[in-house]
Amino acid sequence: MRKRKPLTDAEGEVRELTAEDFRHMRPLSDFPELARLVRGRGQRGPQKTPTKQQVTLRLDRDVVERFRATGEGWQRRINEALRRARVG
Repeated sequence: MRKRKPLTDAEGEVRELTAEDFRHMRPLSDFPELARLVRGRGQRGPQKTPTKQQVTLRLDRDVVERFRATGEGWQRRINEALRRARVG
């Protein structure tokens, strides 16, 4: 059996993969110790130090619609507005 070239060079640059490289690849499911590290789309990993707490909060519909209309990050902006309004 012929020895394959390394995937990276001395500088760490990855070479172009060949058909032979693809033939020798194995699915991630063959490595259960690694498969558990892969997150699906939209999944977050555990926070090292949780900084936020999930709560259920009922707000007026017009307030929610106004923040949502400002686009992505609307929940963060509600958090910032509440922080500015904090008493004490």
